[in-house]
Amino acid sequence: MFGLFVVATLYSSVGHGGASGYLAVLSLSNYGMMSAGWLKQHAWCLNLIVASIAFFNYYREGFHISKLTWPFIITSIPFAMLGGFLIVDGALYDTLLSIILIWAAYRLMKIENESGSTELNIPPLKNSLPIGGGIGFASGIIGVGGGIFLSPILLLNKWASAKNVAATSALFIWVNSAAGITGASISGQLVIDFGILIPFSIVVILGGLIGSRLGAVNAHEITIRRLLVVVLILAAMKRVIELIF
Repeated sequence: MFGLFVVATLYSSVGHGGASGYLAVLSLSNYGMMSAGWLKQHAWCLNLIVASIAFFNYYREGFHISKLTWPFIITSIPFAMLGGFLIVDGALYDTLLSIILIWAAYRLMKIENESGSTELNIPPLKNSLPIGGGIGFASGIIGVGGGIFLSPILLLNKWASAKNVAATSALFIWVNSAAGITGASISGQLVIDFGILIPFSIVVILGGLIGSRLGAVNAHEITIRRLLVVVLILAAMKRVIELIF
């Protein structure tokens, strides 16, 4: 339970739902014996809770920009549903994913500090639409909301500030998690255990309230980027642990 709280607090501070962290914590517990579908669906449910809290706090502070968000969302939803519908596994995929996450963390650490820059550069649809679809599909397959992919892409291309990115990621994660659950339901794979989900939910609500408030109100832009680097590294470590054990 404490692990889920820590994950929710850390991830929500950067506008993420925490699915990759929840999967890591559950995989290292007795719940690691459950099926991949069970783990994915419970992680998505926790994502829905924490991402909604994170989005509310970032939105309330005025960091959400709809014209930045919607092009990524409209293509991610159907592809996340498709990914949730499919049953995909493989050590090679986890290896490649770990490499990508570590590379993204490295690139974020190399970004030069902007002194309070709030410049917004909305990407053209020819970029945002395929990016949203690709991330949505990957999210549906592995059981995350996609924030660990979208956030570094937005920041590395300097399309928005870190807090604008956090707000966009939170909403992006929410819709992808909902789409993934929908896809699993359509394919007859829905196995959510509410007796387990309810106590999990209480823990992540507390973490989400604390973390998202810290990120939206008190943290500086550079702090948000550094926290995101930690999130990416944790997500990559989760994949490596799965491959080893």
